[in-house]
Amino acid sequence: MSLVIKKYIFLLSLCTLFAATLSAQDNPSKRERKKNLVVKEWNTKVGSKTPYLDNMVTYDGQGRKIEEIEYASYGQRKRTVYEYEGTSSRCSRQIEYDDKNKPVRIRKFEYNADGTKAKQYNYKPDGKLVSTKTFEYSYR
Repeated sequence: MSLVIKKYIFLLSLCTLFAATLSAQDNPSKRERKKNLVVKEWNTKVGSKTPYLDNMVTYDGQGRKIEEIEYASYGQRKRTVYEYEGTSSRCSRQIEYDDKNKPVRIRKFEYNADGTKAKQYNYKPDGKLVSTKTFEYSYR
């Protein structure tokens, strides 16, 4: 390989590294950007000019999803509340509510050491265990 090509590859590598460093400084982490954020999704039916609220997600001061509400034409369709243990980013429990804001399902989670979900336990609102889901991960 000629000296000119080696210099070109070196400069290109240096520029790429510099650009990646700047990008990392300018782009805060995903959780950082979501701190105290509320995201509303609006839909508009064809032929109408009036948008309606379709979905709303609320994040806490640590950038964790704490509530998601799905709406229908009549109002709230479903609401899910997310709970965390301490400052963990792992959701420990989800409570799902119906359109009348009554709990219909509770999910609890266990995690593997690497942070991936290991098990999900599904309960009725009265605390009776309905089912268990096990997560398996494989790479190809």
